[in-house]
Amino acid sequence: ISSPFFPPNSSWDAAYERELQTFQDIGDTGEIWFGEESMVRIIKWLEKHKVPLDSSVLDIGTGNGVLLIELAKSGYMNLTGIDYSPSAIQLSEKVREKEGMSNIKLKVEDFLAPSAELSGFDICIDKGTFDAISLDPSDAVGKRKLYVGSLCRVLKPEGFFLITSCNWTKEELLNEFREGFEILEELPTPKFCFGGRIGNSVTALVFQRK
Repeated sequence: ISSPFFPPNSSWDAAYERELQTFQDIGDTGEIWFGEESMVRIIKWLEKHKVPLDSSVLDIGTGNGVLLIELAKSGYMNLTGIDYSPSAIQLSEKVREKEGMSNIKLKVEDFLAPSAELSGFDICIDKGTFDAISLDPSDAVGKRKLYVGSLCRVLKPEGFFLITSCNWTKEELLNEFREGFEILEELPTPKFCFGGRIGNSVTALVFQRK
């Protein structure tokens, strides 16, 4: 489950509380949003483009923090995860402790109103958080604009933004992020066939901040 920006008593926070309890009971980290292949896809892109291991990386809506664990195992050293849900951050802290990854920073943050210290990142990664904002019944259009503004504030000029979405097509995402970003690459994702037409259930794009 990925981090959305809904009130703390929402079903998202309740879901993280259940996952936190499950982790405490049996050590299961819970769901991996978009599955293992989404994490492999991100790490492969970083490695292919020889992104330095000391680059500062922000995981927007870190959830259980498993992506950060995998990045740390791949040698990345400057990792930060944020989530609106305190239960998600509690869960990711416990996963971090279990894995012995003390160098991963975790914070409760509302990305639509980021704190001043959340800035200067080389890489920002989103797996489903932008999707969650898009589903918010209260002013989703306005919140998407806030998201893009926040992204411009926290990501360095020429920094990379990797987004994985199941709600938006490539063309729609290009339109959403046209202010301040340019597309670098579309990453391969699993294809499905329905009614004789082939499509992608997931879109994964890499943008660069202008």
